Amino acid sequence: MPKKNILFSGSSAVGKTAVIKALIPTLLAGGALPCVCKIDCLQTGDAQVYQDIGLPCVTGLSGDICPDHFLVSNLPELWNWADEQHKDTLLIETAGLCHRCSPATEGMTAGCVLDCTSSCRAPAQLGPMLTQADFVVLTKIDMVSQAEREIIAWQVQQLNPRAVLFPVDGLAGYGADPLAQWLLEHEDGSEFENDRLRHTMPSGVCSYCVGEQRVGSAYQQGVVGKINFKEAEQ
Repeated sequence: MPKKNILFSGSSAVGKTAVIKALIPTLLAGGALPCVCKIDCLQTGDAQVYQDIGLPCVTGLSGDICPDHFLVSNLPELWNWADEQHKDTLLIETAGLCHRCSPATEGMTAGCVLDCTSSCRAPAQLGPMLTQADFVVLTKIDMVSQAEREIIAWQVQQLNPRAVLFPVDGLAGYGADPLAQWLLEHEDGSEFENDRLRHTMPSGVCSYCVGEQRVGSAYQQGVVGKINFKEAEQ
């Protein structure tokens, strides 16, 4: 069982891979033996990025399944794989598509990667992946003003006061060392086999989840959400 499980969640193209790659030299220098799991939907070439720097990397493609649900379903197998690689630190990068899912467990160290160029209102749209995180990485900091960065940081702290914030320029590597050092010192939970999710996943299964393509109420079964137009118009 790896001693550390570190989750990097966040929207697509926020810079998760660049951040993880920038962390590796400091993690190795600090005595960690890392391996990487990359969860994506249809295709990814990121595994080669990690393999090129000598790290074992396994890719999981979720296909028609929610990538974060797919990750949680594969956690025990990932722990076993890390053991087989003789690595003590498992870095997990998720696709994080819907903003509502939160594959973080109580035992792992959970992080949310946030793109500063997306919007000053972006933090409020991220849900449990942000509010349940232990640390938040602010990326693309070189592309926004200091004032914009401070506004985003303030909003993050309002949503999750306990999270530690790390501004990181993933391409240049600026800010990666303090995050890596914090990860080395941060203690994970010790009993991953009895681990629990920090937050529930979205509820239920609807007919479209299992392959229905026809549109209309007659074809909708399971847990189906409908707009309340009277409330929506107020």
